[in-house]
Amino acid sequence: MNFVKLVMFYGVITYVSAIEPFSALGAIGTAVIAGIYTVFTPIKCQFKECCTSKWISLNTTALQEDLRRRLYGQHLVTDVIIKHLKSHMTKDPSKALTLSFHGGTGTGKNYVSKIIAESIYKEGMRSKYVHLISATKEFPHKDMVPLYKDKLRNLVESSVNECPQSLFIFDEIDKMPAGILDTLKPYFDFYEQLGGTDYRKAMFIFLSNTAGEDISKHALNNWHSEFKREDIGLKEMEQIISTAAINSKTSGMYHSDIIYKHMITAYVPFLPMERKHIKECIKDLLVARNYFRREDIPEDKIRVIAQELNYYPADMEIFSVTGCKRVPEKVTYVMDEE
Repeated sequence: MNFVKLVMFYGVITYVSAIEPFSALGAIGTAVIAGIYTVFTPIKCQFKECCTSKWISLNTTALQEDLRRRLYGQHLVTDVIIKHLKSHMTKDPSKALTLSFHGGTGTGKNYVSKIIAESIYKEGMRSKYVHLISATKEFPHKDMVPLYKDKLRNLVESSVNECPQSLFIFDEIDKMPAGILDTLKPYFDFYEQLGGTDYRKAMFIFLSNTAGEDISKHALNNWHSEFKREDIGLKEMEQIISTAAINSKTSGMYHSDIIYKHMITAYVPFLPMERKHIKECIKDLLVARNYFRREDIPEDKIRVIAQELNYYPADMEIFSVTGCKRVPEKVTYVMDEE
């Protein structure tokens, strides 16, 4: 292959020798730069992150195992994420993948987005092709929406130009000023190209507490009806979420075109976590911090830590108010007492 490139390079030199000197020098310079780029780019990508399959590739088995092992009480999450990611990354997608995660605090939305990034990008959340956008940090002022729209548009376009398989994670969508997300609508559509760029391989994940109360209410009604948690279906939850998201005046999706025009690939509900799920989070942290081996963790220690958290409804204490979010500080509090 290198011999062929050398022959082609020699041919360019021979050809340009017949033209006037300055043109010849320009052509030679262009050929040299192109040759260097062609030869050394693959070498560079062996050691430094590039937008190639070496650095970006979905490991479905690892994703499925991580979700099974590290996520508790979210039976609706695992199946929908694996199916959509697998379909999006193993085929030529017809549009960008847009997943909207909804649920209360500490139910696993950020955690799952991190697992997704780790299963696709070799560098995980550190990848230059993974963009975490915090609504409260990037869009704090409601009177600056036009400026924010331009800023977001520039980010998406420059990022996808650099790497078609870019991932954008938008956190705290419920705190984003309404109207900003509509800037993204053209990139979610079925266009083969937009301004010379194909956005169909890009991925967008929205994290929001919007519909969290509606999801909790539905889960509580399900519990009162003595149905199994696993009996809750995705279809019924998607309707609850989309209705709440589009009608909540404090949500970044309020009256948004991306909902009206059905641009969201899937609404993913994160159910409130029961005490048994909280105990699993506690076990994970006790092991991760080297307090115990998993099989040696005293049950009374788990119970004491779990009791430090608040639950609702007050008369039954079924679901954790903050999910697993406050487990780390409660583990520290209880274990440091010893």
